[in-house]
Amino acid sequence: MKIAIATDDFAQVSGHAGQARQWLLYDCQPGGSVPAAQRVELERRQVFHHWESEAQHPLDAVEIIVARSAGDGFLRRMQKRGVNVLLTSETDADQALHKVLAGEALPDPRWDVSLLLCKLRDLFSRH
Repeated sequence: MKIAIATDDFAQVSGHAGQARQWLLYDCQPGGSVPAAQRVELERRQVFHHWESEAQHPLDAVEIIVARSAGDGFLRRMQKRGVNVLLTSETDADQALHKVLAGEALPDPRWDVSLLLCKLRDLFSRH
């Protein structure tokens, strides 16, 4: 199972998945140990907020995405790709990963004022 965590610095869970350029990618095997993270740095055009292509993406085949927040457009796009998006107030990427792998619930996300702008932008977005 591939898990991607949106980050701002390859350590803290990012506040906005659609704008995240830095990702920690884990390829987890059932019953296996926690694998080392692969660092993925997206080009600007590959950031999900700007991604309009059906072409291959560096985060294809991801089954779970963890972030602190995400707009409705991002959630719809990920749902179409079959990706489960987990939103949380957890800021530590390692802690979030361990909770997901242990089947524990992540702390609920906090209300984020920037999501109001995302919702407005999503009203006029193609995605």
